[in-house]
Amino acid sequence: MRVVVDDLSGPEIAELLAEHLEQMRAITPLESKHALDLDELRKPEVTFWSAIDGDVLVGCAAIKRLDAGHAEVKSMRTRPARTRGGVASMLLAHLIDEARRMGLSRLSLETGSAEFFLPARKLYEKFGFDYCEPFADYRPDPHSVFMTRQI
Repeated sequence: MRVVVDDLSGPEIAELLAEHLEQMRAITPLESKHALDLDELRKPEVTFWSAIDGDVLVGCAAIKRLDAGHAEVKSMRTRPARTRGGVASMLLAHLIDEARRMGLSRLSLETGSAEFFLPARKLYEKFGFDYCEPFADYRPDPHSVFMTRQI
């Protein structure tokens, strides 16, 4: 598997992100959905990566810069057929390494509080993320959990 910067122009990544948004809308009330769409992911403050196994897209993740030293993890997604196969761990390790290379000192994230998101929360805990108060423009929300870590 390899992780590559993605310009979000391919149909496979558009499909994977559409599936991600659709699933988030089905699980989370609209006012609590914070997943970015393609146009938002193409903004200059976002760097987006895809995980490729052979020639198959298996996952994706992004970093959105919030300020000079702080960024947010966005769009972490693994194809359903590849969950529990190490894709998310590889992507998260890559994001942390890239954040260091970018000179960032802190990574934060928002994820869901529902049982569905428990595996994601466990993954973030494993990588040293601690629970925190809302950051950036987020507000307290019973459907959201906030996590952060120094890098």
